[in-house]
Amino acid sequence: MNWLALTAEAQFAEALKEQPLFGVFKHSTRCSISNMAKNRLERDWRFDFPIYYLDLLNYRPISNLIADTSKVQHESPQLIVFQNGKAIYAASHNGIVMDDVQAAITKQ
Repeated sequence: MNWLALTAEAQFAEALKEQPLFGVFKHSTRCSISNMAKNRLERDWRFDFPIYYLDLLNYRPISNLIADTSKVQHESPQLIVFQNGKAIYAASHNGIVMDDVQAAITKQ
């Protein structure tokens, strides 16, 4: 798994325009549940599309932009997958399931 640090609102806007398929993982570095979800993602990730890592403690305005853009209410930890500029999958905590990600991608 190759995390891409998401550190600027413009970077997210560019990903929406340029990346046909990508994910964003919203992570709170102070939360044990978020750490558990991140570890599970790193262990189980099987997809060949970019995934951005968003440190919520340092970049909360980016999280707010993502919530506004995607119409997906902010949660942490949270995985949102975008395809062609729209959110096709969103889950948080233990609801983040790789088979569900695959199903969302396949459905499109």
